[in-house]
Amino acid sequence: MFEWLSDNRALISAVMIIVTLAAFIWSIMVGRKQAVLKANDEVFGDPVRTKGGWYWAVTGISALMLVWAYFSWGAARAYFPNAANEMCQAAKLETAVSPIKAALPIGSRYYKSTLLTSRNSAQLDGLLVQLPDTVFTDAEKEELGDLIVDIRALIANSSNPGNLGQEAKDELAGISQRLAELSSSLRAGHGDMTPSAEALAQPKWGTTFTEIPMLPTTARGMLLDVAAVEAAEIADAFNKVRNRVPENDVLIADIKSRLDAIKTINDSGGFDEQSTAERKDYVKAVERIFKRLDDGLIFPAAALANVNTAIAELDTASRSAQGSLRIVDALFLPGPGIVKSKTQCTEQGSARWLPKPTDVVANFVRLANPDVENGGGYRGFPLLWWDWLALADVVAFFVPDWIADVWPGEYASHGPDGTITPNFKDKLLAFAQGDVNLGHIPMLDGHIWDSLFRVLVALALGIFLGVPLGLFMGVSRFFKSFFDPLIELYRPVPPLAWAPLILTIFGIQDDGKIFLLFMVAFAIMVISARTGASGVQLSKIRASHSLGATDRQIMWTVIFPNALPEILTGIRIAVGVCWGTLVAAEMLAGTTGVGFIENIARTVSDYELIWVTILIMGILGLVFDLIMRWIIQKTIPWRGMG
Repeated sequence: MFEWLSDNRALISAVMIIVTLAAFIWSIMVGRKQAVLKANDEVFGDPVRTKGGWYWAVTGISALMLVWAYFSWGAARAYFPNAANEMCQAAKLETAVSPIKAALPIGSRYYKSTLLTSRNSAQLDGLLVQLPDTVFTDAEKEELGDLIVDIRALIANSSNPGNLGQEAKDELAGISQRLAELSSSLRAGHGDMTPSAEALAQPKWGTTFTEIPMLPTTARGMLLDVAAVEAAEIADAFNKVRNRVPENDVLIADIKSRLDAIKTINDSGGFDEQSTAERKDYVKAVERIFKRLDDGLIFPAAALANVNTAIAELDTASRSAQGSLRIVDALFLPGPGIVKSKTQCTEQGSARWLPKPTDVVANFVRLANPDVENGGGYRGFPLLWWDWLALADVVAFFVPDWIADVWPGEYASHGPDGTITPNFKDKLLAFAQGDVNLGHIPMLDGHIWDSLFRVLVALALGIFLGVPLGLFMGVSRFFKSFFDPLIELYRPVPPLAWAPLILTIFGIQDDGKIFLLFMVAFAIMVISARTGASGVQLSKIRASHSLGATDRQIMWTVIFPNALPEILTGIRIAVGVCWGTLVAAEMLAGTTGVGFIENIARTVSDYELIWVTILIMGILGLVFDLIMRWIIQKTIPWRGMG
């Protein structure tokens, strides 16, 4: 069943987009209707006015999903499933002719010959200016100046249309003719072309690691693919064309021999080390330019005019052959489109880093599969499942080993016969270390549970220790004066600044991450409880004293209930900060957890997996927040009603 859903995710996406669009329109209509009905019953600023409004939540979520589907190309895949494959074939054609375009103004504004001429001429001018005065003799300087003049002559000879050989003319004319014939075949259409069985058997767009099937799956794709193969052969022939000028052949041999003569003098050893280095560097710079000019890549501009025209006609024919595909590309595939690399076609723009919604869901379902042996989970660990947990491991986590160390007596020693009889101290140590079989209980397991466990334990410790301290700081001069500087000293420091130090001390196990999260939650809870306690109205406290209430009664019946809104708000904030800090800590050091998954996905640029982890973190954060909202509503329903 899941395989069918995965293979037909485009169809599922098409249905989901229609449903989402309908929900978007319907929720707006309901929202406007409700606004009219309640317009006379509500006033601006009333907290009750913000309750309800679930239809606007539907509007926001559906709008987000529609935007996601559009910019991830999910809508394009849903309603134009063959578009990516056809664009891949068009990208093949564009890639095939790119070597020819690189030499023409149609691809880079200037002829490649013009750029080579301009760059090398400027460098030759610079070499004339930079000719060292002290390391070369006058005769050598004159010889080097003549060499630069002769190298410049290579450019002039190659740029002269009268020097273009007949062989090069014939080759360029043949290339122009082949390009024109290729344009004609594109305009003629695909005729009775049909995709091969191998092409039709390829996985659908986005269902495998190879994002876009390479072989053409439509008649239009076949036409573009055949044209790409022919264009690649034409481009290969174009790359072999050289402008061999007879005058340059003689000049090249002469320049080479003269450069070799100067290099021989440089290697003779008759100069000091610095002079030798300067002489060699200068001659090497001259020779570098010379070698760029002896390969016949500079052509007269007019010689490539016909090829440039033929390439422009080929582009027009290619756009004509693509037909409605260009409209789909412009309207439904935002971004640069599809690019062909050596082995695959890849989506560019927002679709590259924003996976399609159904792909994210499919990846999440794969990770959620508890069958680790058959590809479920991640790195041999389930996402969220259950396992039998030894009670001894729980005891070992909470009971420190030093309890056995402080117990009176000595640990057992081996006897004369080599046997060891454990005493109570040994048994207590085994109990603290979890080496005693206490049975097993079912327990949640997996990456998500590991992250949740770390947050919940740290948050519980932060609340248990932070709230009482904060309350006492709000009512006691000693507690406030003693602890306030200590809390404020580390509270402003970003949690990640502590992470490397704490992880170095505790290692990559859970205790280090829990302690880091505890530091975060503890500071937040102390500040929240202190603010709540110090903000209690003095009249309530004086009234309690006048009625004979003790300090303990005032703390638990007056101060604590009045501080509860601040405390619960602090818990709500601490959950979010702890969750974000945990993911960062797991990314720095960890072998399990949501942050660990995202870190591995980041290193291999697995954008779908990254978005899965973001989705998990967002959903868990929302669940935490909804739970806190419910707790706040049940425990302090009077808030905002005064």
